[in-house]
Formats: sequence, C-alpha cells, structure tokens
Amino acid sequence: MATMKGGELIARTLVQEQVPYVFGICGHGNVGILDALYDVRDRIRLVSPRHEQCAGHMADAYYRVTHRPVATLTSTGPGSANLVMSCITALSDSSAFLAITSNVPTGQHNRAPFQELYKHNQADFAQVMRPVVKRAFQPTRVDMLPLALRQAMDTMVTGRPGPVNLDIPYNVYQEEDDVELPPPSHMGRMHRPGASDDDLAAAVELLAAARRPVLFIGHGATLSEAGPEITALAERWGIPVITSPNGMGCIRGDHPLALGFIGRNGAYPANQAGRHADLVITLGTRFDDRSSSSWHPGYSWNFPATKLLHVDIDPQELGRNYPPTLGVIADVRTFVRQLVQALAQRPDAAAAATAPWRESVAGWQGEWESFVRPHFGDSTSPLRPEFVVGTLQKVLPDDVILTLDSGVHHNWFMQFWQARRPQSMLNSWGYSSMGFGVCGVLGAALAAPDRPCVSVCGDGGFTMAPYVLCTAVEYELPVVWIVWNNFAWAAIRDIQYGLFDGREIGTAFYKGASGERYNPDFAAWARACGAEGYTVTRPQELAPAVEQALKRRRPCVIDVHVDAEVRPPSTGTWQLPPIPYKEPVYGKPWRP
Repeated sequence: MATMKGGELIARTLVQEQVPYVFGICGHGNVGILDALYDVRDRIRLVSPRHEQCAGHMADAYYRVTHRPVATLTSTGPGSANLVMSCITALSDSSAFLAITSNVPTGQHNRAPFQELYKHNQADFAQVMRPVVKRAFQPTRVDMLPLALRQAMDTMVTGRPGPVNLDIPYNVYQEEDDVELPPPSHMGRMHRPGASDDDLAAAVELLAAARRPVLFIGHGATLSEAGPEITALAERWGIPVITSPNGMGCIRGDHPLALGFIGRNGAYPANQAGRHADLVITLGTRFDDRSSSSWHPGYSWNFPATKLLHVDIDPQELGRNYPPTLGVIADVRTFVRQLVQALAQRPDAAAAATAPWRESVAGWQGEWESFVRPHFGDSTSPLRPEFVVGTLQKVLPDDVILTLDSGVHHNWFMQFWQARRPQSMLNSWGYSSMGFGVCGVLGAALAAPDRPCVSVCGDGGFTMAPYVLCTAVEYELPVVWIVWNNFAWAAIRDIQYGLFDGREIGTAFYKGASGERYNPDFAAWARACGAEGYTVTRPQELAPAVEQALKRRRPCVIDVHVDAEVRPPSTGTWQLPPIPYKEPVYGKPWRP
C-alpha cells in the first residue's frame, strides 16, 4: 500500500486504465484534483471546453468512435448540473463515459454550504444523476475509492454500455490514506455472451422457414462491431437490411441489400419491407416510436402476424414493445457468428427460396429512386435539402465521421444518407438532444485525428452551443460545422403546419415586428473566433466550400441557406396522441 490523496488515486487509476483524456471544466469543487492531473499531464490530457454539457457530449462521441470510455470532470452545483443532458443522451443511446462530479466536503454535509443540495438528504446530487446514468457512486472516504473506481469502470462497459457517475466530496480529493490502486477493469475485454444451443436451433428454424425475411439492426450491432458478420449473413442468405440511425454503416449504405431507415421519415423500401416481411430478425435495437410508426400496425411493421426474432444484450428490451416469437439475450456479433456457422450446415435452397422476395424489394428500391432522385439535381436558391445531402455524399470521403444534431436536417439525413463505415454516423437518437452533434464532433476529432470530422447541425442547435468554436481554435481541432440555416426551428414548425392547420408560433426566427428573417452571420461569427467561415446561398458554392474546408484542416463553419418550405416525404407515420396521425405522403400501409 501507498499513502495517496484521493485525487492522486483517481488520476493514477485513469492512467492505469489507459484513459487518454479528461474533458472538464475547473471549479472550486474540483480544484483539489487538478493538481493530481497536473502530475500526470504527460499521460492524460485535460481538455477544457467552455461548457460542461459540451464536455459530456465530447466524451459520448469519443466512445461511439473508439468504444473506449474517457472521463469528464465537473465542479459542485451548476457545473455538474450542466452535465445532466449529456448523461441522459449517452444513457439513451448506450454510450459510456465516467462522469466525475464534485460535492461539498463531508464535514459540511447538511449544513447548507455553498451549492449543496440538502432538502431531502445531505449532499444529494447523486440523486439528481441517478435517473440519467447506469450507476451512481458516492465514496465519502479515500479508502472507499478503490472499490468505487473498479466497480465504476466495469459497470460502464459490462452488458449494455452506459455512463457512470462518481460523485466526490471536495475533501476526498485532498485527504490521504494507505490505499492500493484497484485491479485493472474489463474495459479492454468486453463480455460477449452467446445464445444457448436451444435458442440457436430455434433461430435457424425460423430463418429456414421464412420466405420474406429482413434484418433490423441498431446500436447494439454497432457496439459489438458486428458489421462484417451481419454483411456476410445478409449476402449469404440474401436478407435485406433495415437500419436504425445508430446502426447505420454496419452494412454499407450503398449495398444493394441496404434499405436504410424505417418509420415516418424512413426510406420507402425499408417501410415496405418491414410491413410485408414474414420474419424480422432484430439485432440490438428496440422499436422506438419513430422507427415503428408509433406502433400502428401496417405502417412499418405487422407484428404479431410477422414473426419476430429479437436479439439484445439487455433483457429489458426484449418484448418491450412487441412480444418476440423468440427472444435471445446475447451480444449481437457473437449471435450472428453462431447463426452463420449453424446455417452453414443447411442446404443452399433456403436462399433461393427468398429470390422472389428480393425481386420485390428491388422493385421498391427502383420506385423510390425514381420518385426522389430528380430533386437531388435541383439548382435553387436557397438550396433544396436533397441537393445538400447529395452533394455532401459526393464530396465527403468515405472515412468521414459525421455528427448530426436534432432538427429537420436529421430527418433528411435519416432518409437519404448512406454511411459507408460503422461508428461514422453519430446521432442523438434516443433523447434527441440539441447540441450533441455540435459538441460531439470535438470528441470525434480527438478520437480519430486522422479522419475528417464534420457536424451537420441546424441553425437553432448551433446557436445553442457556439462556444465550440473557441474550443476548436484553442486545441487546433480541424472540425467543420455545416449549419443547415433555414431561419426556424423547422422540425417543430413543420409539425405546426401539418397538425395545426398552419398556425405557426414560436418556431420562426424573425427580427422584431418587421417579419424579416433573422440569424447571425455564422461565417463572420466563426472568423471572429479565429476559425474559417463561408456562406453558401447558391448550389454551385457548396461543394467548393466543403472541399476547401477539408483541405485547410482548420476549424470552419459553412453557413448553408436551405429551403425551409421543402419537407421530407413521409413513408410511414408518427403520432403525438391524442392528435390524429397523418397518412404517408409516399406509399401506403398494408395489413396481412
């Protein structure tokens, strides 16, 4: 044993776990650990953005790119409260980081010192974090830290990943005790449970009997890094693949069997395949309302008439929304490997039996292309949304990491973007947090410094977190923000237009009573911070601006004026009860 301060023990544990970064902001509550981080600054880099929410989104994005967690550090009170949004975003999308928050000294508990929460229990901030993390720990002595650190590290990555909170009273950073470093965690060796023999045999029989099978893959497939196995399964048996946003890239988006996203703003072939399938093999996703057309039969899915094989490492997700014909608790990659091996013992005739199904799917793909593709070449000012997505698909390289924020631009990318690699399209899907894409791109750039990192974000989302420019310039991160500038909270404005007879209030950006549209000059804003800035109002300006930004390798904002009057064509539906839901713009529901 060695005599160590609590802060020193935490810092040395992070070094042992090979955590390369701490994203955090100083405060009186965490100044006691900063000195310990100073001593290990050659092995752990402290990156200090201008807002704690940004630190959390950076850590979240870092994990989504690398599947290795980093840590955040926040001070007592407001600093840690600002981290709540980041934690719930990560928890909702099964992403992990260690959220080290700070609290008042134990000797002052329940005396209402500066920034203590004490109404119901002393130093009660851990209860604030409890609903938004996988587990909250609050060691109140230095000798409690080794166990808490070991459990926190393992909890983050065991089973379904998630953020973990370590809430440290101020004095614990500075007090000393005779302690040992905790043993190394499981962060570098993931647990990958497989299916039982009986479940595997039942899965094989379901697939062998199917004539219209589809795969539906989500973030669980991405987290298990199952892309090659899923692609092999799809190709070997000719199974079309539907992807949730966080599953995109596991199979290349331009693969003939890739149908894209499903639901209200999904692609028509995906919704058609979902509602006409006789077997859905779901790998690591959970049938939320947007990917299930609010669970209305015939719009995206047709359970229970359609058989469901549901595979997830989290047993709570099996049967949450649709009772499975067969539910399997397993890691996606392990299960798919088992399934491929078991299917190898079956005759080749099964794949031939689904040939008519693949012909139908190819027909739907052709219909959808004929309907949407002409608009990708439209030359308008402001720019048409399809033109923006199509141009970025051509200009951005295959290894780009794209972070998307919440907003109408996200709907367009869900419908048309073709991710070419796994872990390259980062979305706030479960909680749809504005600011995730704007801030997360910084963490992505630190996770993959040799790859281009681009955030496509709305004008509303960008103005929530413009301080990211300061961080990018300070740390020389060559990220690019493409601001989808339509002078509105357009996703919500479109809901008002569609469900409230066009009565719009509170969703458009106007200057005073004049009715003149207003936004800041985002390019000038970027230049004021020391970054590059371009404004794009004509179609021919977009590709050169993006190419120049990538070439310069400097922080850059590209302000793109996009036509707000063009809306994504719905191919499923979505409901905000009790308001009646709308029928699809393209395609129609089907029931067996």
